[in-house]
Amino acid sequence: MHWEKSKSLKRDYGWDLLSKSLLDLVVEGVVQEADVDSFNVPHYTPCKEEIAEIVEREGSFDIKRLQVFEANPSAVLSREEQLHNQDLDFNVYLEMGKKTANGVRAISEPLLSSHFGDAVIDKLFKRYATHVADGLGNSKFHKLTTIVVSLTKK
Repeated sequence: MHWEKSKSLKRDYGWDLLSKSLLDLVVEGVVQEADVDSFNVPHYTPCKEEIAEIVEREGSFDIKRLQVFEANPSAVLSREEQLHNQDLDFNVYLEMGKKTANGVRAISEPLLSSHFGDAVIDKLFKRYATHVADGLGNSKFHKLTTIVVSLTKK
């Protein structure tokens, strides 16, 4: 299968931040570096066109809806709301980081627990939430992208 170069070179910062969080735990002595080195999750993030092509080629389903949603995380709150929340000691980016971490945790916790053990999971995702918040606050994430696919069986 050959994909357009620009599509296949996309980065998935979610997995990058999970790796960074694991490496933080190595520095703290919570996780062994050899365990991180031996942890491998093959992952590829397809674009909308790739999903459509695969579904059509496979042939069992019709695409009822295929939609891409993009959000600018820095546009969640106005500057006035951000300042008000600072006065209340509320960090919207940290809250978004926690929600993102919970979503990633729901998907990846069984895999991570089986490799690293249950004892590190809470600490790992607290660190992950912080890294997401830092990225949002520093505009490292220009867009958060979600692809929603609705299929009907032929």
